[in-house]
Amino acid sequence: MREMSGLAELRRHGRMTWIEPQRGWVAAPEEILTALAKDGFEECKRALTSSRSDSRPAGGVWQGVDARTATVASAIWVNRPGWQQAIVFIDIDGQSFDEGGASSPTGDADRDEGGEG
Repeated sequence: MREMSGLAELRRHGRMTWIEPQRGWVAAPEEILTALAKDGFEECKRALTSSRSDSRPAGGVWQGVDARTATVASAIWVNRPGWQQAIVFIDIDGQSFDEGGASSPTGDADRDEGGEG
């Protein structure tokens, strides 16, 4: 996997933290999107969901492409009431960007096959 210096910087400064039970990052979505842009991804899609009564978006999705490498980055986030940060799930070319900074194939083989996970 390619070096993701923008995301690495957020991790180094404690601006994104891995939470294993959710297999995602606790972070401010805008900081993640800015880091992905710094890493060469140009936004091509962004959408927010707003199904909550307080009018604050419940979450969102973002997708960007690095035109030099044709690599696609995706971020999906879920806002939680009372929290400043969201749970953010990041994929680079279909591989989950996880706590090691590396990526692994999306999905869980046990769950995909109907087993325990």
